[in-house]
Amino acid sequence: MTISRPGSAPLLERSGDELELALEAGERWWGGAVEDGLAMPFGERPFARDLGSPRTNGSDQAAPSNQSSPVLLSTRGRVVWSERPFAFAFEDGLLRLSGRDILVSRAGGSLREAFLSASRRFFPPSGRAPAAELFSGPQYNTWIEHPYLPTQEKVLRFARDLLDAGMPPGVVFIDDLWARDYGTWRFDLARFPDPAAMIRQLHAWGCSVMLWVVPFVSPDSAAFRELERRGLLLRDRSGRTAIRRWWNGLSATLDLTAPDAVRWMTGRLDALMAETGVDGFKFDAGDIRDYRADDRTAGPAEPVDLCEAWARIGLRYPFNEYRACWRMGGQPLGQRLQDKPPLWGPGGIGSLVPEMLAQGMIGHPFVCPDMVGGGEIGSVSGQPATDQEFFVRYAQTAALSPMMQFSVLPSRVLDEAHLAAVRAALAVRDSVLPLILGLVEQAARTGEPIVRPMSYHAEGMDDVTDQFFLGPDLVVAPVTVQGAAERVVVLPPGRWRGDDGTLVEGPVRVTVACGLDRIPRFERLS
Repeated sequence: MTISRPGSAPLLERSGDELELALEAGERWWGGAVEDGLAMPFGERPFARDLGSPRTNGSDQAAPSNQSSPVLLSTRGRVVWSERPFAFAFEDGLLRLSGRDILVSRAGGSLREAFLSASRRFFPPSGRAPAAELFSGPQYNTWIEHPYLPTQEKVLRFARDLLDAGMPPGVVFIDDLWARDYGTWRFDLARFPDPAAMIRQLHAWGCSVMLWVVPFVSPDSAAFRELERRGLLLRDRSGRTAIRRWWNGLSATLDLTAPDAVRWMTGRLDALMAETGVDGFKFDAGDIRDYRADDRTAGPAEPVDLCEAWARIGLRYPFNEYRACWRMGGQPLGQRLQDKPPLWGPGGIGSLVPEMLAQGMIGHPFVCPDMVGGGEIGSVSGQPATDQEFFVRYAQTAALSPMMQFSVLPSRVLDEAHLAAVRAALAVRDSVLPLILGLVEQAARTGEPIVRPMSYHAEGMDDVTDQFFLGPDLVVAPVTVQGAAERVVVLPPGRWRGDDGTLVEGPVRVTVACGLDRIPRFERLS
């Protein structure tokens, strides 16, 4: 079927539940699940994914997920979309699609045209961005320094140590177990005797404050008894309240298809803001793996719908963060990558750029590459000592990302030379901050990614996924290889000026020195 729209080229559309597309010459694809970022763009090698099912990686327990969306975008301008999860497979020169009401259209001849068409039609920008403070200064999370046992004294000391070490004020996240029970969502007064005073002090130091929350409810808590009595908890297929294992043990889960459950949760969060002055919330969990297809809910829902319902709560709060999300492209939600271990290579730092690119291509421009040095608590806390070079290179990647988050105190784990390199990365961020903030405003209006694949603005660069465009005119090539003294930067046609003043004419591959204090980048001059 061919349809025409006023002022646009014809859009070729096919729809169905089982479709097979022949890949065009050189055609590559982005989209689906962010955790597959290292495999993107798809098309050259076999790859398969079912967007409705979490991956288990061979274990009985599915891993926490990252953002995902039922969209695929082609470097030749084609778009695949469905309102529901679908499965896809690339093999033998074909893209096979299986799901419900899958729509395939052609929006033009480029990746950018495909993205803009999909954004306008399927996940239009809201016109809003998360709070500017999430971008303008670093974020500081208590998680690694004080896991599972934050206190008022520790939080204030954490922030004071950062500021005394010369770190700029930013948004302080108070992570897991500031409340006595999951679902209670009131400060444990034994550890936080005067939370309002604590937050006033943090505000006086120039820091905003966010609190960690999840959709879980501790069994046998007062909140559990109230919610179960009111029928606001998820039930399993037998009709009993579902008790699910997650990384902190066993809990019940809010049924967010029930409007009263949403009102209950937002009522607790609104009360926290009014009583303590807290600015917003880190919305953790809500992974697809936490739900079952045969769960009984107040309204019709699949696991992806419950994940999306958790994300929708964040729209109420400009200070927000998510790690797991289904759809919600174009919305003013901060999206952090999955917790990373402190590893060189694709299992750690090598995944940051590819996964941030994937986030942007499914409609999430407001991205954060996890916590500097890695936020996977079991791996980070198990290290005998911090790999200082790794920490610096991670900070450099984060410095030119939309959001930058610390959890480990740099001054505690770094010697003077490596601490100076982190401060240099912060100075680079300050120099580029007007561009980042301008791109945040643009993303709110247009939906376009802030961190963009090279192929978004240049043909023939599909396989260059260890560098990115920050907007249309700045190429950033962070160093993510251990011990690297130089790296290759690939530039498209045009005149380019390097951060060291070097002038080059593209297209060209440039080998640049990359000392510990350097983040290679090139600005387009024409």
